[in-house]
This record gives sequence, C-alpha cells and structure tokens, in this order.
Amino acid sequence: MNRPIAWHIGRRGEVAGGMTQVVNGYLAWSFDRFDVRVLVSRDGSHGPRALALFARAAARLATLGGRRTDVIVAHLSQGGSFLREGVLLRLARARGFATVAQLHGSSFRDFADRRPDLVRRVLSAASVVLTLSDESADVARRFVPADRVVLLPNAVPHGDEAPKGRTVVFGGSVSHRKGVDVLVRAWRAVGAGSGWRLLIAGPVADEAVVDRDLPDAEFLGSVEHAHLMHLLESSSVAVLPSRDEAMPMFILEALARRNCVIATRVGGIASVLDEGRGLLVDPGDVEQLEQALRTALFDDHARERIAAAGAASFDAEFSARAVYPRVEQVWSDALASR
Repeated sequence: MNRPIAWHIGRRGEVAGGMTQVVNGYLAWSFDRFDVRVLVSRDGSHGPRALALFARAAARLATLGGRRTDVIVAHLSQGGSFLREGVLLRLARARGFATVAQLHGSSFRDFADRRPDLVRRVLSAASVVLTLSDESADVARRFVPADRVVLLPNAVPHGDEAPKGRTVVFGGSVSHRKGVDVLVRAWRAVGAGSGWRLLIAGPVADEAVVDRDLPDAEFLGSVEHAHLMHLLESSSVAVLPSRDEAMPMFILEALARRNCVIATRVGGIASVLDEGRGLLVDPGDVEQLEQALRTALFDDHARERIAAAGAASFDAEFSARAVYPRVEQVWSDALASR
C-alpha cells in the first residue's frame, strides 16, 4: 500500500542554514506514516532560470496526483519567497490538496504589517500554519483562526562526538543583521591573545563588517554545511549575536554538538537558551557580548555546565526524534481538516 506523501515546496541541497536545511532534515528522516518529496521552486538563481524553476514547479503541481492522500507544505519567508511559494500554495489548495504553510524568516511581523493583503491571501490557503516563534504565531493569528496555527521549533539531527578545542564558531551570513560588527569589537577586547580562535563561517553580505586583521580570528567565507557541522563538533563555543532572527538552525546545530552557545534575545532564541541553557545578550550590546565571551572562554566550569544543559535540552525538546513526530502529526491534521 502506498504511503501518503508530504510534498515540500522550496529549496533543497547544499546550503548552510535556513529553511533549506529544514527540508534536508525532513528528507533524511524516516517518518512513520509519510514519505517526503520536494518540489523545487527555487535554487538561489535570478532572472530566466528562477522563472523557469517556478514554472516547472507550478506545472508539476498542476498535474500532481494524490489529492486525497498527500499534503503540500510550502516553506515561506518574507519578501519574494512569500509571493512565489504562496502562489504555489494557493494552487495546491485550489486543486483540493491539504496544505501547510511553514513560516520561516526573521522579519515576518514587519512583512505582515507592510503586506497584510498578501499575507492574508496566502495563509488563508493553508489548512495549518506552522510557526517557529511566539511572535510569528501571534502574527499568523491575525489572519487565520487560532486553531489553525501551530507553534513548533525547528529540529536537527544529533551531531557526532569529537574532541573539543579552544575554538569559537560563528555560522551565518556575515552581515550587520547577524551582528558580526558587534562580534568583531567584542572579540578584539576579549578574545585576542586569549589562546582561543574565532572562526567566522558564511558568505559575506556586508563587507563593512569584515575585519581581516582581527587577531586570532579567520573569516572562512562560504562553507559547505557538512564542514560547518564539523567545525561545531570540534568547537567549544558557538556565537550568533544577531539583531534579527526567527529560530536559527545554527543555534540548534550548536546545541546538538555540545557547544556553549552565546546568542541574542531575538525571535525564538531566548525560549531555547534561557534557564542556563546558553548565554543571552541584548542585540547590538558590545559590553554584554564581551562579558558572555569572558564567561565562555575563561570559566571552564561554567562553559561545561552551560554546554551540558543546552545539549540535554536539545535532546528532550529540539532533536529530530523529539520534534519530527509532532511535525508528522501536523501533516496528518492537515489531511483530516480538509
């Protein structure tokens, strides 16, 4: 007997972080009731190639069978993604599929305030709206009934055990939004000459935040996701001083690999790292980040205690085996609600 399929509209492949890794995680997991497939609607390209990918996904969706058994999951972020994948979500709903809108992105509230009509049209086509943070759930409830909004964290697989070194890892877009300028200033005050090394991994979006002369630090540029995970497996501290986030995968990936995590109180991060599971600072606050780095680098007992608490919390609340059965239930609920 054929199993139902959860078709995911979005992107797959070797892209560090973000909703692509969410989709990759689903593809790699053996779900009890659903098979997982992807309708690729984008790959980071622009112009004619991007339009061709969208058209191909729409054509595939227009002829897809399984309307009574399968569910369509559209992965949505603010901006062009919301329009592009939103159109495909509405097409799926018009064809009679059960549908899930899975919200990503760090600025959904601002986007919804600017484009309320678009957000309402797209979310109204979803049987269930899946969100990553209390804030995005609250915004979604402005557009659809509250009982159709489900709050669930992202999840990632466990990491491999490896010896830990005196390394601090940042992973993400090297940009003002990710707080790299704050990290550079704090590291110069605390980390330089400390015997620790800072590795900043990710594509450079804002050249102005890059300091190639930063002592005991290296800007690695874009790295494959597997390489970033290897860095986290051998590092002791992970840092993400973002000014704006939803629920970054990097935080969970660092917890899964027993890092002491330093991050900012934005999006859903505080709910993951509070109660001693990480070190939280205010966005843009260099002094607070300096203090957090001092604790993580120079207090061995505190660093290990925080890393252990974060790893235990990850295992119980944010690991794939903890979250994916709940995600699968969302897909089942979407089918049942048609």
